[in-house]
Amino acid sequence: MSACKRLIYLVKHRSLWTYVRRNVATWSPVGAAFNTKPHRRLDLHEKSVGLFGVPELSCPAGFQVASKKSLKNTELLVEKVCNCPPGTETVESFDQLSDGLCKVADLADFVKVAHPDPVFREAAEKTCIEIGTVVEQLNTNVELCKSLKRLLDNPDIVAQLDSDTRRVAELFMFDFEISGIHLDDNLRKEAVALHVKLLDLNNEFLVGSHMPNRIASSAIPAHLHLQFENEGSFIQIGGLHAESPDSLVREIAYRIYLYPNAELMECLEELLKCRYKLAKLVGYESYGHRALKGTMAETPETVMSFLQLLTDKLSERTAKDFKMMRDMKKKLNPHNSELMPWDHPYLSGVLRAERYNIEPSLYSPYLSLGACMEGLNNLFFQLYGVSLMSEHPSPGEVWSEDVRKLAVVHETEGLLGYIYCDFFHRPDKPHQDCHFTIRGGRWCQETGQYQLPVVVLMLSLPHPTKSAPTLLTPGMMENLFHEMGHAMHSMLGRTRYQHVTGTRCATDFAEVPSILMEYFATDFRVISQFARHYETGQPLPESMVARLCESKKVCGAADTQLQIFYAALDQLYHDKPLDRSTTEILKETQQKFYGLPYTPNTAWQLRFSHLIGYGAKYYSYLMSRAVASMVWKQCFVQDPLNRDMGERYRREMLAHGGAKEPMLMVEGMLKRRPTIEDFVDALVSELNPNFETFIMDSES
Repeated sequence: MSACKRLIYLVKHRSLWTYVRRNVATWSPVGAAFNTKPHRRLDLHEKSVGLFGVPELSCPAGFQVASKKSLKNTELLVEKVCNCPPGTETVESFDQLSDGLCKVADLADFVKVAHPDPVFREAAEKTCIEIGTVVEQLNTNVELCKSLKRLLDNPDIVAQLDSDTRRVAELFMFDFEISGIHLDDNLRKEAVALHVKLLDLNNEFLVGSHMPNRIASSAIPAHLHLQFENEGSFIQIGGLHAESPDSLVREIAYRIYLYPNAELMECLEELLKCRYKLAKLVGYESYGHRALKGTMAETPETVMSFLQLLTDKLSERTAKDFKMMRDMKKKLNPHNSELMPWDHPYLSGVLRAERYNIEPSLYSPYLSLGACMEGLNNLFFQLYGVSLMSEHPSPGEVWSEDVRKLAVVHETEGLLGYIYCDFFHRPDKPHQDCHFTIRGGRWCQETGQYQLPVVVLMLSLPHPTKSAPTLLTPGMMENLFHEMGHAMHSMLGRTRYQHVTGTRCATDFAEVPSILMEYFATDFRVISQFARHYETGQPLPESMVARLCESKKVCGAADTQLQIFYAALDQLYHDKPLDRSTTEILKETQQKFYGLPYTPNTAWQLRFSHLIGYGAKYYSYLMSRAVASMVWKQCFVQDPLNRDMGERYRREMLAHGGAKEPMLMVEGMLKRRPTIEDFVDALVSELNPNFETFIMDSES
């Protein structure tokens, strides 16, 4: 879109966009919106539009109203599906059914963890359980399944379906099959009961995995008390303190935070037993086999081959990394030089800082939040013709005063969807960075319009001060780009069906767009467009960016090996029934796939919260990184701002959501089908010095 066209568009839609008076004359409207505090208009006569513009959600009780409305509509759609003749309309009705439930459940799933009001959180939690129970019942509804089976069993009708409709029909049938639809009544009831039990166990483990541990203050040296949170005569420890320069603080935090909790241990072991029992009940060899159907890896055997081959190829480099860490620990602490698991994150950071002088405070003045958002806006416009526009939320639309709302606008297609940016720290807010789908995109047959996707990006950044905007460390900036990769996956898809919209795809593919964004976040040609000092306007020097990129390779093999250990542990927990304790499996796996010694009386697995959302699929981060690396090196490294390549990337990978097999999307982008060896080589090559230069030279 030309500057003139963009100006005309803004004038025509002036009521849509918010303009914030800029503190720095060079900021664009989107940059200024994130570098200044929001100015809310207070009008007592304005009526609340409800969270995300859903009128019922003007108060917590509205969740019950929204839930009832959704469930009533569900009953009508179930009747319609069961009685309509087999064809495209069957699949459209299934998707409409899924969409109606997801619009309430997904919204509630976000509100239960993010809303500052506990009454709202509690109401949302109840709704999640209610809708979740109904979904499990629908997945074992025989009549509903028969209507889909009539379609899929008729080759003449299937032949008339377009590829997206056929795939979505098959995915809905897969949901029925993994819920035990083919079982007799008694076994099907058992499957439903196991699903319901797992909902409770998942929630119990997730909550417990984040609970702090405490120890009597007298058990810790008095001079270290200030390093932890005091609670009367106890010290409370809610994390690993991995970045503390004091090795004793790190050791105490590790030993206490990871001290086994008998109830949570029982919960995890029961959870894994239930998952295995359910998988066997519905016809799978293990829960891992059930979870990996439809992914790029496809089977647990492939995942373990990938992890073992990667371990073998990294072994020499990993050993060198651990030697460097041992030498550094000996230098810092001659009396206690044994390298332990609590040393790895801190010492790898020390080695990077010592070798490349990458103190985050040197970078932060150049990385104001507004500058980074401006950079994302410029990048998306150059790659896809998409602009981020700041819009003023209506009363009651957002859950916190500091949430920003962005409209995503394409130069020819118009409005693509909305991103709500919940970026700032507040009490009781989860600390992990997340992307939430609130509403999926789909073509609405009933209205003749496209339902625009709505997502939330949640970070935990510091608030701006009177003297400075929010300043990001390089790590925070990469996380922002990562999460925005998920958001644009949701925005740039134009799937016909909500069931496969955006990030609703195979887990080992879903992380590819977000990880690919990390490569853009560390390329000087991209960074130079936005990284400038918030006070002086001076650009971030290229030498600082080069040091930052090279520093990532320091201890890179050991860092990757740690991820391999986590992924292997996840696979083993979801393989055959456990013939020994989860701690014994952890100890054995840590020895084989990591190398640093297990610490007696610790149970790291009880803090492995990814076992819930990523059960048997934690390897996805490594495999997605391999794919992202291949896409970057083959398609973007020569010109990260190439519009033709951006359009190809959207067309081949982002546009389909989960409507196409993940490996086919990768094949379409790379113009070849990669092997497990290719994935491993992509990850290993990233640790080579100046690997990007090598790729460019070899292709020139």
